Amino acid sequence: MSKLRILYVSSEVDPFLNTSKIADFVRALPTAMQERGMEIRILVPRFGSINERKNRLHEVVRLSGITIPMGDEEKPLTIKVASIPAAKLQVYFIDNEDYFQRKYVLTDKEDAFYADNHERAIFFCKGALETVVKLGWSPDVIHCNDWMSSFVPLYISSYYRNHPIFKDSKTIFSPHNTSFDFSFSVDDLKEKVKIGDMDDEHLSSLDAGDYGAFIKIAAEFADKIVSLENADNSRIQPIIDEFQDKTYQNIADNDLDFFEKTYIELAGN
Repeated sequence: MSKLRILYVSSEVDPFLNTSKIADFVRALPTAMQERGMEIRILVPRFGSINERKNRLHEVVRLSGITIPMGDEEKPLTIKVASIPAAKLQVYFIDNEDYFQRKYVLTDKEDAFYADNHERAIFFCKGALETVVKLGWSPDVIHCNDWMSSFVPLYISSYYRNHPIFKDSKTIFSPHNTSFDFSFSVDDLKEKVKIGDMDDEHLSSLDAGDYGAFIKIAAEFADKIVSLENADNSRIQPIIDEFQDKTYQNIADNDLDFFEKTYIELAGN
């Protein structure tokens, strides 16, 4: 049997960026799964606060030339790569001059939430999947972490559902404790999310245009939801409750046997 292939999609990973527990989770779990014989890739945004020289990021020239549809525009995608030396894990960084080359991560120097964070999340999700296509690497399971990865399950179940790279891929979504108080223009959000022949009937979960909308659309289209015990899920519990039939709740971050078993079971279905 070939190695199980697990793709982690996350807003951050230690040691490159660590502003929340997500970074530690996405460092520890993939490392452990690799030690258990799985083949791992990690995809994160290349936020401007990540020091490229210090972290030895370099552009992957053979993956160049990709553009990502964003409403009526096409935005160029730059892909960079580095490795976590102690774990020998490959991390791919999704970059775009308009979205990620800023000094701060999700808020400006006045701590105001960036009004285009929805576009940044959408570009990241689309760019992540196009990167995997370009790599020619078919993941058995895609583990999405929090709201910046929310659209990956949607795209896998619709636009990419018959794509040879993703036709057998299953998705897991894990919300983390990174909620925000901001509402986006719903019309703009839906228009930017669309890809291919996708229409509004796919996107009713986004009608609120807020943090809960990101969680809801991920929960709707993911094959499984894994709610972690250390995350404050009180705000999104009603959303999770709508999908109890595919939700594992209060799972410990370090319950490696659970994650290994879940990945194997999902890949076998």
